[in-house]
Amino acid sequence: MKKNIVSQKVKEMRPSGIRAFFDLVLGMEDVISLGVGEPDFVTPWHIRESAIYSIEEGYTSYTSNKGLVKLRTYIAQNLKKRFGLKYDTNEEILVTVGVSEAIDLVMRAILNPGDKVLICSPSYVSYGPVAELAGGQAKFISLKPGNGFKLTPQDLKKNIDPDVKAILLNYPCNPTGVSYTKKELGALNSIIEKHDILVISDEVYDELTYDFDHTPFPTLPGARGRTVYLNGFSKAYAMTGWRVGFACGPKEVIQAMTKIHQYTIMCAPIVSQMAACEALVGPRKPIEEMKREYQRRREFVTSRLNEMGLSCHKPDGAFYAFPSIKKTGLSSGLFATRLLKSKKVAVVPGTAFGPEGEGYVRISYASGFDQLKEALSRMEEFIKKN
Repeated sequence: MKKNIVSQKVKEMRPSGIRAFFDLVLGMEDVISLGVGEPDFVTPWHIRESAIYSIEEGYTSYTSNKGLVKLRTYIAQNLKKRFGLKYDTNEEILVTVGVSEAIDLVMRAILNPGDKVLICSPSYVSYGPVAELAGGQAKFISLKPGNGFKLTPQDLKKNIDPDVKAILLNYPCNPTGVSYTKKELGALNSIIEKHDILVISDEVYDELTYDFDHTPFPTLPGARGRTVYLNGFSKAYAMTGWRVGFACGPKEVIQAMTKIHQYTIMCAPIVSQMAACEALVGPRKPIEEMKREYQRRREFVTSRLNEMGLSCHKPDGAFYAFPSIKKTGLSSGLFATRLLKSKKVAVVPGTAFGPEGEGYVRISYASGFDQLKEALSRMEEFIKKN
């Protein structure tokens, strides 16, 4: 066997900082995990029942590479009803295996060697590696705590050069919970439009925006034709394991993404797509109840963290808090490791999301309220002893 059997690019790639840390958790008993970004709710019953019924009806085949016509139609109707966004069902919408696949597809569809993608940091762990695997170059914009980890027009301007082809935006953001008002997005859009940059907008947490209305990037003036809008069902509908996402955008980009998708994945599972149909047209009450509970937890978690001296801004959306642990004098990695070993509470070191995350940890409040109370009490004890 040849010595260099593994791609050099893959060899040089760092493993996920989240997964690397949670390897430590395996085998430990009585650990309260505030780490994994997954709803603690079960998928609402009406969605599960729809999936069960679809199996009983015999929906067990492949679907179109683009996804079920029924689902694409519901996606188009939902976006038009909620935001006034209009997408052609046949040419501008692609159903994917989660938003993760959609991100991979769009990177591979648009990037040539040497093309740069702007990515805000701290950022979700997959963005940079996926851009690099697609042959492009990830150019990270360091977001500042003083600006609440928000991308400012000034920071955006400073990072644009002739090789920048696209910018990846994620809001509400994983890991910081930061989101943007329509006015803030408009200021960014003006710069992006001037430089003719494609926008990849990951808005999978859009339904979990708490204090102001969510504004999809393609609704901004002139933005629809140069935005690939990504969304899915994992977070708002508690459907992580169903693996259904979708991409909407310019015809030529969606066609290119579909071409890659048909050779690699073929289609998302039909049962999951049938469940997604029900998610879009079924009762909204369970979705609204989950959101209210996340909001209740947000208030509690941020209040408790600030009480114990860990400075934490109130997240605009998603279900993550990103408190500063600088007062402890510990690095993010050391803080998370010692907290886990001494108090059996798992959080994610901020450095998993980029070097800008040093001095911070990510806490997911997608956990039961009683668990959150106990975990934060243990964390307070830990801080007092360090």
